[in-house]
Amino acid sequence: MPISPEDLPPAAPPLVEPGALKRWILHEDERLLVIDKPGWLVVHPSKNGPWSSLAGAVREELKLDAVRFVYRLDRETSGVIVLAKDEAMGSRLQKAMARGMVGKCYTALLQGRMERVTTADLPLGPDPTSTVTVRQRVVEADSPGAQRAQTIFKPLAATDHYTFAAMRLLTGRKHQIRAHALALGHPVVGDKLYGPDESLYLEFATKGWTERHSALLPLPRQALHCAAIDLRPAGLDHVFRAPWPADLAKFARTEMGLEPDAAQKLSDSSAARFFESSLAG
Repeated sequence: MPISPEDLPPAAPPLVEPGALKRWILHEDERLLVIDKPGWLVVHPSKNGPWSSLAGAVREELKLDAVRFVYRLDRETSGVIVLAKDEAMGSRLQKAMARGMVGKCYTALLQGRMERVTTADLPLGPDPTSTVTVRQRVVEADSPGAQRAQTIFKPLAATDHYTFAAMRLLTGRKHQIRAHALALGHPVVGDKLYGPDESLYLEFATKGWTERHSALLPLPRQALHCAAIDLRPAGLDHVFRAPWPADLAKFARTEMGLEPDAAQKLSDSSAARFFESSLAG
């Protein structure tokens, strides 16, 4: 299905509209701020001003200067992102992340039919053959820069062309899901860097969306979503969930016949099972 004109990315990166940030808040208390990040918004400050990033918008809209991101999401990845409002909470949660004590469940649309639950226990490291310096690939465990990386992929619904899947991260490496998905032969739909041609990534950065993107990518952004975060293993009684986003829901409904409500139920139940097994283990 060709991408409709109204779904194409804008020529210039959009800015956060004043007031929009408050609609994205999933939870806020004296120590935590949890946001459902849109799939077009960069997390850290950019050269385009405070309203061009989540960090800048938080400072401008909520007048919070000392927030610390517990982890980051790629610009095109949507979903739950957790910020700490004080140094002690930030340090506590970042240490918990490093020790694998924060549960993370993602959902994604993958290319092709994934038949069964698969654990990718494949070390990742820099890809010296790539023209994109941030690109990762599966490497030998003893190679320079190699880091152990483990991802559980669970297909929730599938057709011959696409799979709606949940992923549980057992480690937290750069581009882990996307690199593992490619290694398994099921790249994330719409991925400019780990999809059909990595040059689409640099081309988009310099020229924006082109005819080549429309020809090679069925979605204008990578179909990856941070669906749920569990802070209970870190000693906080919180599980945060972000709803299946409208753009991915539209694609799944059109291309897979997967209704948004059904996708949401599959996502929620899968996250609950992932987190229960983590707490039990």
